[in-house]
Amino acid sequence: MKLNTKYHGVIDYNEDDVISFESGILGFENLKRYIIFSLKDNEDFKIIHSIEDEGVGLVLMSPFLIRNDYEFELNENILKSLQIENESDVMVYTTVTLNSDLKKITTNLKAPIIINVCKNIGKQIIVDNKDYLVKEQIFKEN
Repeated sequence: MKLNTKYHGVIDYNEDDVISFESGILGFENLKRYIIFSLKDNEDFKIIHSIEDEGVGLVLMSPFLIRNDYEFELNENILKSLQIENESDVMVYTTVTLNSDLKKITTNLKAPIIINVCKNIGKQIIVDNKDYLVKEQIFKEN
């Protein structure tokens, strides 16, 4: 199948690549089916793109790239809804807000996207940790 994206051209995908979000993603609750692909020229960033709306795609990254101590617990309801049996089934991403000023590019550590990569089921959750910011700066000055 082919997805004609607004910013990334035509992306080939299979039905096996589609990740279902029963509740959608924050701000896009009506869109339930997405694919994830790598950003060209930068493997650290991914794109999660709706296959239901060709104009909706978000930049993702691993939160562990900026916080190697990033952690949270998934409650029993989330484990059940995502059908998670093993920690190795799970992929965690955070959404990225882009800006032409590198110092203003942020990621949302408060609302990670959790994906069961074996079942292709995803969910965005809210993490109750005061140390995790909605706008965590990605490129920090040393």
